Amino acid sequence: MPTFYRKLVAACISDSFKSAIALQEVPLKAPNANEIVIRNCFAGINAGFDTLLCRGEVPYVTLEPPFDLGVEAVGEVVAVGDAVTEFQVGDGVGTTGRGGGYREYQILPAQAATKIREVSPEVLTLMPTGVSALVALEQAGEMTSGETVLVTAAAGGTGHIAVQLALLAGNRVIAVCGSESKANLLRSLPCTQTHPHLRIINYRHEDLDVVLRREYPSGVNLVFDCVGKHTFDTCINHLAIRGRLVVVGFISEYANQLEAVTQPRIYHKLFWKAASVRGFLMPHYAEYFAHARDRLLEWFYNGTIHVIIDPTMFHGIESIPNAVEYLLSGQSCGKVVVRF
Repeated sequence: MPTFYRKLVAACISDSFKSAIALQEVPLKAPNANEIVIRNCFAGINAGFDTLLCRGEVPYVTLEPPFDLGVEAVGEVVAVGDAVTEFQVGDGVGTTGRGGGYREYQILPAQAATKIREVSPEVLTLMPTGVSALVALEQAGEMTSGETVLVTAAAGGTGHIAVQLALLAGNRVIAVCGSESKANLLRSLPCTQTHPHLRIINYRHEDLDVVLRREYPSGVNLVFDCVGKHTFDTCINHLAIRGRLVVVGFISEYANQLEAVTQPRIYHKLFWKAASVRGFLMPHYAEYFAHARDRLLEWFYNGTIHVIIDPTMFHGIESIPNAVEYLLSGQSCGKVVVRF
């Protein structure tokens, strides 16, 4: 093991991720009895969360700079503490602790890591991204079968998993994306070949409001929304009787201050349909994490779920700011990953 390693921290609270961060070199210590040392090989990018965290706008955590950044990582165990029996050097592991992603090495309690079959970036799409999709749909969204489910940002890291989960549950799925390459990505998913009930809407070529009014006059039962802004407004207007809209994010507003909106309050659109809007944040559903993770990993290993990694290559800890900006730009297809 090296004597030192590098990590990315938020050195100050700032409006943008790039202006908040700093690169630090810190000593790499030996593990305590119940700890393991992991060499990170891949880290997942969560640009919205990263940006809000650096702005000090994540209300469930209060952090004073400097603080560590990054969440999900996949790596290899390089050292184990004397009391650790469940891991050995060379094991592949996945981790999802805040602050564990944007660093070259991490030391953590053995019980905080998940053993995986091989060190591959695809696992980053399942933990915690895919877990969030599954729990948001099933718990917050109360997803059943035979419903109409709409997924925004459908070709993104979270969205393309949500599309597959909704199809596999036996639903009609409307997948909203912003380019033909993203539409083709969705068409390439194996489950879309066997489940004919997928309607892809490229909102740059088709008007979402017009399509929903024309093709889905009874409304949408469940909306999985990562985008917000005008997409959110349109989806509210098209909720079915007892429809549910789950707010999983609002990436359209992460790069700027929230838009001030002056219009009638939306309860008049919800009340008469007995519809609802529900916010989803994985830390508030933590009791479902382990079971959802195990199901997703099994589905991935047996080929039920297919994972898309964005083809744009980001190498090394220095590339993380560019990866964050790339994801915020809306260009990504699948999960954006940094390779160490």
